[in-house]
Amino acid sequence: MDKKDLTVRIRDLGLAASLVSCGFEITQTCWDKSGRAYFVFIQSEELDRAVKHYWSDTLNVKARRLIENSKMLKSIIYAER
Repeated sequence: MDKKDLTVRIRDLGLAASLVSCGFEITQTCWDKSGRAYFVFIQSEELDRAVKHYWSDTLNVKARRLIENSKMLKSIIYAER
């Protein structure tokens, strides 16, 4: 199995911050040809479930943790440009 098959690339900042707030680790930050950032996570059933809960608006995260992680991810995006 290719290493790319074991990862999930997320562009949505809110989703990425929510996943980090749930304890998932970002393995890499990358940029596409247009300069847009995306975050890479290790694919797992737990990650897939969390993503589904995020999109169905049933994912529970602590509000302050979510805000702090959003700021942290924005800092990563702007610091690495």
